[in-house]
Amino acid sequence: MSTLNTERDLLVFSIWAVLGFAGLAFLLEGFTRDSYFVCLLGTALIVAAFVAHIIVNFLFQQGFRPGETVLGIGAFGVLTFTFIAGVLSGSMSMVDYYSGLTLFSILIVGFIAYLSTRHGLRGAFSRFHVKTAVSEDSGR
Repeated sequence: MSTLNTERDLLVFSIWAVLGFAGLAFLLEGFTRDSYFVCLLGTALIVAAFVAHIIVNFLFQQGFRPGETVLGIGAFGVLTFTFIAGVLSGSMSMVDYYSGLTLFSILIVGFIAYLSTRHGLRGAFSRFHVKTAVSEDSGR
């Protein structure tokens, strides 16, 4: 592993250790106190960590690594499942509900904005669209 990769990894780890965990702490505290603004501050810190990660990737001329992508998608899936379970249980307050919707809205918009600026709209679509081979018999 080269020195540049080690430096990048340390920067990314440091960013998420400070901004990511602080954002999570504010988000959880906002849910506990039923404070939308505290949740919003936590969401802003998580977005700041994501933006800082993108800046580090740009400076080191790299993209997200497969492990980082899997971790991000997995965390989003767990958050989504937890939010849906909370909504279905009926025990969420309206502040929790709006805070969750705000978090997911910002994460989805940020993801789409990242893909469209990184790969362009056509390139972002082709990252997910898989073309199957067309056989001669498929036209019948």
